[in-house]
Amino acid sequence: MCLYTSTPSIMYLRKLSLTNFKNYDNTELEFSPKINCFVGNNGVGKTNILDAIHYLSLTKSFFNNIDSISIRHGEEYFIINGTFVKNGEEDLICCAFQRQKQKVLKKNNKEYQKLSDHVGKYPVVMISPADGALISEGSEERRRFLNKIISQYNAEYLDSVLKYSKALQHRNRLLKDFKSTGRFESDALTIWDSQLVKYGTYVFKERDLLVNELIPVFQEHYSMIASEKEKVKLSYRSHLAEGDFSEALINSVHKDRFLEYTTIGIHKDDLLLEMNQHSVKSLGSQGQQKSYLVALKLAKFDYIKRKAGISPILLLDDIFDKFDAERVEQIIRLVGNHRFGQIFITDTHQSRLHEILSSHNTDYKLFKINKNIVEEVIQNGKTDK
Repeated sequence: MCLYTSTPSIMYLRKLSLTNFKNYDNTELEFSPKINCFVGNNGVGKTNILDAIHYLSLTKSFFNNIDSISIRHGEEYFIINGTFVKNGEEDLICCAFQRQKQKVLKKNNKEYQKLSDHVGKYPVVMISPADGALISEGSEERRRFLNKIISQYNAEYLDSVLKYSKALQHRNRLLKDFKSTGRFESDALTIWDSQLVKYGTYVFKERDLLVNELIPVFQEHYSMIASEKEKVKLSYRSHLAEGDFSEALINSVHKDRFLEYTTIGIHKDDLLLEMNQHSVKSLGSQGQQKSYLVALKLAKFDYIKRKAGISPILLLDDIFDKFDAERVEQIIRLVGNHRFGQIFITDTHQSRLHEILSSHNTDYKLFKINKNIVEEVIQNGKTDK
């Protein structure tokens, strides 16, 4: 199965420089437009390089929303510079953050007024052990997953999510005020109801479309990775699928006033992850869950590629942990074909990666990390002398 109807734009990260970012003081790297591998022991900073790339694409860390955590210990700021090549033209992206100040993002030395204006220009997809939260944690994690996909090709969607969230905050504040003052003003509530309906309906339609189109691609990837016969499924659950949203808000007023928050809306949506008609959380083994998540993220990659017209950069962070050699090779074979663009891989096993990549005659660079120093040891599949 193939989602593409036209040839996607060529985009890759040519150069990266880090200043006071996490464990790196000053580091500059040049990459292959195809595959780049980072090897070293746990805790040496392999993942931090992938997270820097995530910053340049989505303006924030993959792992948390607190920028000060990304500043090197003892320093006051960090700077990430990256040179992207898109259709032969180079763009310099700079992301900088200083304690007690606003984060700054620039493209070719011109500052963005809104960080959200940058999202989607240089899409990335990250596959990480942290993805386990999609299965183990609550619905907020899965809504964030849906938001990250759609916002990388649809600026109106991200704007609608932000405006819905703002309206929701105002409505919830009103509900608390009603409880504390003993007064109820239906007109004041109606103003925010109309905002929730306007933006929530749009978000619902985009999420519903995404999930329906994601399902067959996800199932295909799972069968290729796992080589097993489980029937995997995705389904989208939302209050808005049950009837008129505006009417539902009116009907929930009594309950909302009692609880002091809005009980109906897209902020309660969930993505159901199933295997053999049961929750993958309750039924799936550790290996099955990991295959499930990798397949889901690769389906996300395919979907963004089709909708945005650009092959996202694929970041594979330590995904081979707990996978046997055969499955590792299957994943490398899958992502190493023409369907994927630039790929970054972290692993603790240099010999394993080198052996697999060499057998597929793939151009790649391999970097070894030790004591915050990144050394390029293999270029274009050849060991540097």
